[in-house]
Amino acid sequence: MNATVLTSRQLENNLVDDSIRQTINRMIDGLIGSLPDPNRLTSAERRGIIARYTAVLEGNFIYWMTATLLAVQAEEARPILLDNLHEEVRDAHPAMMRRFAIAAHAFPTDTDALAVHEDMTNVRLFLGRLSGVQSVLTMAFFEGFIQKFMGYLADLAKDQGSSEMEYTDVHGVCDIEHTEGLFLALAAEMAVNPLDPKQDLFEGVYLLRTLIQTIAFGQEDTLKA
Repeated sequence: MNATVLTSRQLENNLVDDSIRQTINRMIDGLIGSLPDPNRLTSAERRGIIARYTAVLEGNFIYWMTATLLAVQAEEARPILLDNLHEEVRDAHPAMMRRFAIAAHAFPTDTDALAVHEDMTNVRLFLGRLSGVQSVLTMAFFEGFIQKFMGYLADLAKDQGSSEMEYTDVHGVCDIEHTEGLFLALAAEMAVNPLDPKQDLFEGVYLLRTLIQTIAFGQEDTLKA
């Protein structure tokens, strides 16, 4: 009897996990498909995308992942998040990001930082609420997006005359494993610290998607959309 109940619960959890993954993958594919055609971008537009992305990632990713680590209650989730943070710090990923931007002549200016300021603040404040399930899902979405975005970002940098591709090469590979790990952490967190049904599971994902759209299109175009 107990074995039957356990199996039933496992199947239910797997169905929930698959449903969430499918939703996240559709959202990521939608974002990737909406990106402007690199062949139609001017040098200034290419520079803007790289610069806005750098303004967000260089100083925030480790902070966001740390906030997620602080938020989770599942013991199984913590080593996954710690491994991600360890790799970010050990291999100095922010330094990689900076080299990438400088080589593409796209180091962020105050204009670039201000363009993403409001949407970036919304994500920071959301993660500061320390909601375990929502935070892990938000970061899983972001890692999944980054993994598929790296080829596009590398093409922009090449068109800017850059050959510095360590950042895009590394993240195009390691974020596949990171995404899988975060979905495992999500399942563990949902089991021990389920989200209140009144809360929107995808709230942080929506905020992050808006920020990514601002990175890709700039503030004015995002507002028009």
